Amino acid sequence: MLETTRTYRAKIVNHQQVSDDLDDCGHSASKLWNVARSHIQQEWDDTGEIPSEADLKRELKDHERYSDLHSQSSQRVLEELAESLNGWFEKRKNGDTDANPPGYRKQGDNHPRSTVTWKQNGIKHDSKHNQLRLSKGFNLKNHRSDFILAEYETRPDVTVENIQQVRAVWNGDYWEFHLVCKVEIPVEDAPGDNTAGIDLGISNYLAIAYDDGDAELYPGNVLKQDKHYFTRDEYDTEGNNGPSRRALRARQTLSRRKDHFLHALAKHTVEQCIDHEVGRIAVGDLSKIREDENGDARNWGKRGNKKLHGWEFDRFTTLLEYKAEEHGILVDRTSERDTSKACSCCGRKQDANRVERGLYVCESCGVTINADVNGAVNIRRKITQNPPTGDTSNGRLARPVAYLFNQTSGRFAPSEQVGCES
Repeated sequence: MLETTRTYRAKIVNHQQVSDDLDDCGHSASKLWNVARSHIQQEWDDTGEIPSEADLKRELKDHERYSDLHSQSSQRVLEELAESLNGWFEKRKNGDTDANPPGYRKQGDNHPRSTVTWKQNGIKHDSKHNQLRLSKGFNLKNHRSDFILAEYETRPDVTVENIQQVRAVWNGDYWEFHLVCKVEIPVEDAPGDNTAGIDLGISNYLAIAYDDGDAELYPGNVLKQDKHYFTRDEYDTEGNNGPSRRALRARQTLSRRKDHFLHALAKHTVEQCIDHEVGRIAVGDLSKIREDENGDARNWGKRGNKKLHGWEFDRFTTLLEYKAEEHGILVDRTSERDTSKACSCCGRKQDANRVERGLYVCESCGVTINADVNGAVNIRRKITQNPPTGDTSNGRLARPVAYLFNQTSGRFAPSEQVGCES
């Protein structure tokens, strides 16, 4: 059995009865965020240093706004702010000059509804009646009752047990719950002893090469189009009071679509590996891509930095790992060093081998291969020395099967099928 966590979306059945209480909590979370953001700015102005997450919790635990929420819920607000600050700091350190620090949560004179998280000490779960009892903070207990009693509804195939967190999320129109549960999943035997290599990229989000010589490309066009559309100037407006309501909803929509794309891609990749009897996947480890050989920040240029910092390679690899584990498939994160330079057929390395239109042409052995597939084959060879067993002719390697994401079905399909359906 594999022990892991799963997050389930749940509809709030008695929304009308609990919406005011959830509004109070959501507004309180925004107020606490702003108090902490102001405290950070003051510390920065006075000392030139940003307080840590532990400092924030210690210095603000007696603040009136901290007592609006259950203590663990308030702690989570401060943790989220610290995480946002660290993310901004890393982006700036790595050359993203367009990155902005987290702002204040205000819309004019109003505080928006922020996500509120309850951890285990603030939750009582009645699984028999699908009810959640969520604790309020001291300051809000004078309003109506000491807790929020909410009824929820999930998909018929979902069993909600061992809840670790409850997140109340305002989706722009109403509240919904995200239930984080600890689950045990039966692990299947590995589909086989074959291997596969995955090269992650920006134009082609993923290229995969198998033992039998098969190779597949997964372009990221849909993801890039969504990012371009939902981050246009008319959506991405932000003033002194934070992002506009329209900007917030655009970001939420983009986040949902991006999340679905990554889940669908990981699921489809695992299904293809099962068909190819793969028991082990090597995927390029891109954790050091923002650093040069000396460990210093690498500058990819203004446009390159922006693309790179919106690239969710770690998120995708994590999804791939847990989906593969359920089927007994091991995922190895391996170094990508020289995998784009070396010829996957003869091993010779030469920067000039990569030519236009994404082709890799080796001057030494004459092979012509899709450049991303070449990288995927080299990554596969990080975990096995066995050469491909099937057809590795130039034509097949240069024009691998391409799978496109169909937004209507929410699934990947060969490009000719998607073209016919559109």
